[in-house]
Amino acid sequence: QQIISKVDAVVNFAAETHVDRSINNSDDFLKTNVFGVRTLLDSVLNSDKQIRFLQVSTDEVYGSISEGSCDEECPLLPNSPYSASKAAADLLVRAYVRTHGIDAVITRCSNNYGPFQFPEKLIPLFVTNLIENKQIPIYGNGLNVRDWLHVDDHCDGIYLALTKGLNGQIYNIGGGTELTNKQITEEILRLLNKDESSILYVEDRKGHDLRYSINCEKISNELGYSAKVKLVDGLSQTIEWYSKNRAWWEPLKQK
Repeated sequence: QQIISKVDAVVNFAAETHVDRSINNSDDFLKTNVFGVRTLLDSVLNSDKQIRFLQVSTDEVYGSISEGSCDEECPLLPNSPYSASKAAADLLVRAYVRTHGIDAVITRCSNNYGPFQFPEKLIPLFVTNLIENKQIPIYGNGLNVRDWLHVDDHCDGIYLALTKGLNGQIYNIGGGTELTNKQITEEILRLLNKDESSILYVEDRKGHDLRYSINCEKISNELGYSAKVKLVDGLSQTIEWYSKNRAWWEPLKQK
């Protein structure tokens, strides 16, 4: 509470995010993603001044869709313990706005990538495995579709929502580049001069969502957001970063 009293805004990036781990054990996901959010909301509520709260959420709360794109009015249909915990947090934020009158906004982003991403995630896992001349595991047939968003663009969208977003509103933030997991893998292989012999197809994840897709017209039209980093450029820069920073990620992969 002493820390909260010194700030004008709280941006909650903190979350357990790896779907595989949420399937194996959801305890940490509920503690961090739900009860952790409640702790922050209560701190904002009990502050002696008005503090804006921004909840960083995910497109996974909308669930899997076969066609079209989800806007901010679409129902929440999470399919994994991870996405369910994030959906619960979103609803909790909404409840604190409606019941207690706090000032809060929610952002829902697509798949992030960029420097310093933990190597359990798809792009850093694949890149670091290939750097180590190891195979890369693709779930099922590799046809699951995700939209890829560079971390710099995500931060731009969060800043716009924080400074210009309206109280109680939700804003989707996407990169505008939907690819199957096989397509993003092929691009990584190309950039690292590897071939498909490096791919290892593994048993599909339980309840694996086939496709996420979000409509970002609201944040574009109302707040002026646009994704600026092209995937080929962002991916090249990301691969270069991991190639030059083995001392950062190698210890993380050994745990």
